[in-house]
Amino acid sequence: MSCKIDYQASPDLLENRIILVTGAGDGIGRTAALSYARHGATVILLGRTIEKLERVYDEIEAAGGPQPAIFPLNFEGATLDDFHDMASTLDKEFGRLDGLLHNAGLLGRITPFEQYDPELWEQVMQVNINGPIWMTQALLPLLQQSQDASVIFTSSSVGRKGRAYWGAYSVSKFATEGFVEVIADEFESQANIRINTLNPGATRTQMRQSAYPGEDPDTLRTPEDIMPTYLWLMGPASTGISGQKFDAQPPRA
Repeated sequence: MSCKIDYQASPDLLENRIILVTGAGDGIGRTAALSYARHGATVILLGRTIEKLERVYDEIEAAGGPQPAIFPLNFEGATLDDFHDMASTLDKEFGRLDGLLHNAGLLGRITPFEQYDPELWEQVMQVNINGPIWMTQALLPLLQQSQDASVIFTSSSVGRKGRAYWGAYSVSKFATEGFVEVIADEFESQANIRINTLNPGATRTQMRQSAYPGEDPDTLRTPEDIMPTYLWLMGPASTGISGQKFDAQPPRA
C-alpha cells in the first residue's frame, strides 16, 4: 500500500505505549526507537551489541523521553527458551506490549545461488524469519494484553518480486510476507492486534551500502526521512488495518 510519507504525527502519538524494537542499535532501528520515544513511547531496545544499545538509551534520556529498557539478544544463537525467558522478563516488568518492530536483519551475500554458502543461508534465515517468528509467538500473550497492539515486520522489494543473486535475503523476505498473511488472518477477529509488513525502500544504511557499494548515499533518503510511515503504523491511526503490505517511500524513478 502507498506510503504515509506526509503523515504528521502528534507529539503524544505513542504516549504510555510500550514498544519493542529489534536491531535498535543503529540504522533504521535506532532511528525508529528514538522517534517512538520522542512521541511518548517507552521503548525496549533489543540488539546484539550492548554498547550500541547503551548509546541509544543515553540519547533517549538526554532528549527527555521516557526511560527506555535494554534487552541484549543475538538472533543468530537465540533459542526458544531465550524468547520465552525474554517474554517472562517483559511480563514482570511491563505486563503488556503495545508495539513490536521487527527491524533486525542480515543481508548475507549478493551472489549466484550456485555459489551460496549453506551455512550463511541458514544464518540469514534464522535472523530474518525464524527468530522473529518464534519471538512473536513468545510475545503474543503480552501483545494480547494491549488494547491496541501493532506488529511491524520489515520486508523488502526483493521479498515481493524475486531478483537474481539476492538469495537467502530475498527468500527470507518472501517468507516474511507469507507469514504475516497467515498470522494476520488468524487474528482477524481480534481487533486489538494488527500485523503488517513495511518495506523501508532504498535508505541510507550500512546494509544498503553493503548491497550497493558503488551507490552515492547522498541520493538516498535517510532513516529519519521514512519515519512518518513507521509512526503511522505504530500509532492509533492504523488501528484495524492488518495483513497489508506498506512502503515507507515512493518507488524510485
